[in-house]
Amino acid sequence: MYILGISAFYHDSAAALIKDGEIIAAAQEERFTRKKHDHNFPSNAIRYCLQEANIDGSMLNFAAFYDKPFLKFERLLETYLAYAPAGINSFIKAMPLWIKQKLWMKELIKDELGYTGKVIFPEHHESHAASAFYPSPFEEAAILTMDGVGEWTTTSYGFGKGNKIELWADIKFPHSLGLLYSAFTYYTGFKVNSGEYKVMGLAPYGEPKYKKLILDELIDIKDDGSFRLNMKYFNYCAGLTMTNEKFHKLFGGPPRIPETKLTQKEMDIARSIQEVTDEIVLKMGRHVHKETGMKKIVLAGGVALNCVANGKLLREGPFNDIWIQPAAGDAGGAIGAALITWYKYLNNPREADEMNDTQKGSYLGPEYSNGDILKFVNAHQLKSSFIEANEILSIISELIAAEKVIGWFQGRMEFGPRALGSRSIIGDARSPKMQAIMNIKIKFREGFRPFAPSVLYEKIPDYFEIDKPSPYMLLVADVKKELRREMTEDEKNLWGINKLNVVRSDIPAVTHVDYSARIQTVHKETNPLYYDLINEFDKKYGCAVIINTSFNVRGEPIVCTPADAYKCFMRTNMDYLIMGNYLLKKEDQKPIEHDTDWQKEFELD
Repeated sequence: MYILGISAFYHDSAAALIKDGEIIAAAQEERFTRKKHDHNFPSNAIRYCLQEANIDGSMLNFAAFYDKPFLKFERLLETYLAYAPAGINSFIKAMPLWIKQKLWMKELIKDELGYTGKVIFPEHHESHAASAFYPSPFEEAAILTMDGVGEWTTTSYGFGKGNKIELWADIKFPHSLGLLYSAFTYYTGFKVNSGEYKVMGLAPYGEPKYKKLILDELIDIKDDGSFRLNMKYFNYCAGLTMTNEKFHKLFGGPPRIPETKLTQKEMDIARSIQEVTDEIVLKMGRHVHKETGMKKIVLAGGVALNCVANGKLLREGPFNDIWIQPAAGDAGGAIGAALITWYKYLNNPREADEMNDTQKGSYLGPEYSNGDILKFVNAHQLKSSFIEANEILSIISELIAAEKVIGWFQGRMEFGPRALGSRSIIGDARSPKMQAIMNIKIKFREGFRPFAPSVLYEKIPDYFEIDKPSPYMLLVADVKKELRREMTEDEKNLWGINKLNVVRSDIPAVTHVDYSARIQTVHKETNPLYYDLINEFDKKYGCAVIINTSFNVRGEPIVCTPADAYKCFMRTNMDYLIMGNYLLKKEDQKPIEHDTDWQKEFELD
């Protein structure tokens, strides 16, 4: 039995396919269209999923959409009416797409797929809950979902057991932790629904100077983690911006203009909202534990991508274990919608072994064979070397140790916002200069941004203060004290961005300014080649950690095809690109003119 799950029309549209309850394919539309956070109907992602199963839309047994469009439409209309006439411009902008397309979801899905069967519409947070619980390794667990907004719900909790999910309580729009964080994302000059992780990365450079102001003026938090926002400071109900003049006056000026210099104020604001978020998530976690009595918890929704809050919940919260959906945002709703159809609607049994999840490392996207890669290389007369399988590990390890930056394109593309060793840029975590090189010369992004370590799962206690797996790069933990470098008095007194270039540990390129790291544990069962590479590096150089950052430049999605990988390789100062068994050296390639139509020039048939 094939069930297709779809999320679309907000941000991060995606499709996922399950076969007899097993997730066999999932991908975001942005990877195919090359439009970051593409919200359009995921035609390309659907096509890929069906191709992976060698079926067409007529062979599907069910299709499932990740929320209820009519309920969401009701919320929009009621909100616009409540704030009228203030919301008229936003209303005029939103309505045509709803009336032409979004309200006719069932017909759209059937037309696009050539499908004549039933379409299931779970609620948005039910899809999030399903995406968190059903693929988790747990037989039973508490469930917590947190995001901007679904239909009406912004936060919900409940529990899952076997194949059953129940959501017990929720917080409704406009009171939203996700939208509160997004408001500060907007105010600090970053893009909403895209730049929230930049705020999280900026926070350790600041002090929580504005935390009391946020708690006194913007939000009323109860002991159980429930909250209400003071809506007089926010504009998202009626306007096309997140904050208003009252908000700007409260925080001493207008929002930072994007791309202008970051000041200490933005750093302090980032730290303040991060600490407020941590506090809310911890209070929620404690309440959910008390109400459900569960020892384990699963998370989904966009706020669950806040790995700092996740790490605090694991360390300081009441739960023994935690599992977070790697595509925690709207993309993951596609998996949730499909799984809720299989388990809840069709009442199929579910088995969980408490150890292994069924997300398959989130390696659920397209894979390209050596034949595909060779076809691309030959078509464009690129200079490459074929490396035997038993030599890849040794050669790439030596290049990493020589402080080369390598594009690593192997196996199935990851599902979710993190590169996990299939579409990654890798480097030496021991190098003090690697963070600056990779941020400025490779990724073309803000220099303050930290990089994540990939570490062998068995070696995690040697490097980090965490004893749980973090396969999806969704937990933050501190570097072990034994690996930290003692700061000089002058270094201790540095403020803000001046903290950036201080060497803090034996693995400085992945050690943030507060000694934390966003960890990916690498497991032989899910990505044997990547595991073997790090293992080889450890054998040769005594370090079981390498840098792993996503294979893309700022403002673009992670690469999908060999053409995408080569384009990104040539537009940056990467030194080498390894695709399958083919190694390409930057010095050997002919320069490409910048006015080339990249997608036409380098697309695969």
